[in-house]
Amino acid sequence: MAGILAWFWNERFWLPHNVTWADLQSTEEASFPQAEDLYLAFPLAFCIFMIRLLFERFVAKPCALGLKVQANGPQKAQPNAILEKVFTAITKHPDEKRLEGLSKQLDWDVRSIQRWFRQRRNQEKPSTLTKFCESMWRFTFYLYIFTYGVRFLKKTPWLWNTRQCWNGYPYQPLVPDLHYYYIVELSFYWSLMFSQFIDIKRKDFGIMFTHHIVTITLITFSYVTNLTRVGTLTLCLHDAADVILEAAKMANYCKCQKLSDLLFLTFAIVFIVSRLGIYPLWILNTTLFELYEALGSFPALWVFNMLLVILQILHCFWSYLIIKAAYKAISKGKVTKDDRSDIESSSDEEETVPRSKTLCTVTTNGTSGANGTNGYLTGGTCSEEH
Repeated sequence: MAGILAWFWNERFWLPHNVTWADLQSTEEASFPQAEDLYLAFPLAFCIFMIRLLFERFVAKPCALGLKVQANGPQKAQPNAILEKVFTAITKHPDEKRLEGLSKQLDWDVRSIQRWFRQRRNQEKPSTLTKFCESMWRFTFYLYIFTYGVRFLKKTPWLWNTRQCWNGYPYQPLVPDLHYYYIVELSFYWSLMFSQFIDIKRKDFGIMFTHHIVTITLITFSYVTNLTRVGTLTLCLHDAADVILEAAKMANYCKCQKLSDLLFLTFAIVFIVSRLGIYPLWILNTTLFELYEALGSFPALWVFNMLLVILQILHCFWSYLIIKAAYKAISKGKVTKDDRSDIESSSDEEETVPRSKTLCTVTTNGTSGANGTNGYLTGGTCSEEH
């Protein structure tokens, strides 16, 4: 195992020429990021998840009920042992041949059986109350961490001049505020990695899973190699849009449609400007060009840039979906159902949905760019990476 770790953490791969891991060991004079610091993220991720459960139950739920958010889930299908057995053991989407067989067996018409399966699928769909509580938790965390990031970064020289990210690299001391910022962000994304398997299942689950993997990888390796200055810029930039997104989702669940539409359009502008404008011109420019000019090339540099470019590809995909929704909002005077994923992949729309019903579902997560979405968008009504 020691041999594998030594091979993986090869200095010539991860660090600039003539720099060793011994050079980055903390001393009494200066503290540097240490790989073992990242172990703190796992118990802290568990604590964040437990805080979330308490927050949703004792803060978000009372707020939702006070705002008269609907607590009931979709209409339940009438009990039927035969159909239930088919649904649980065989298929949730019976084909035409199976529908005809069930119709003869139960003496039901095919349309009634289709309606039963639709209701039964929707029965697994979470209530609006559940979705509101999840959004309120994310809104609260993103607002806190974004505010913290802004307060920290406005005192730093690299916020105003990205070349300062590489001034003195890699011998840049780790200050306590930066350490806290990094560990909390990493812990939150680890908590999302685990909780996404029990959270509301959305159509962009695979994309969001990829996003979280890329984000955690970037945060981890940028911390170990002390690329934390540009990392803080990336984290803060990605958190900005997520705050507005979760606010838009909460307004939608409260049936405050005008406010929801306004927030969604604001989110669309902030997301596109930050992810398609500021991110490539600010973040990618400094990691692709300014870093190379300051330090030359080393293998890990291209790994980081590849991951950052993958994030940019995800940004482009999500922006395309957001622009589609925003175009509908402008052309029709309201935000209609978009192509992002608030609707769970296991659920279906009711047989008839009034076309006038306004929906503004969005998903991003998140990413911290590193929510996702912070990333995290793929079709539905106003909701969500991150």
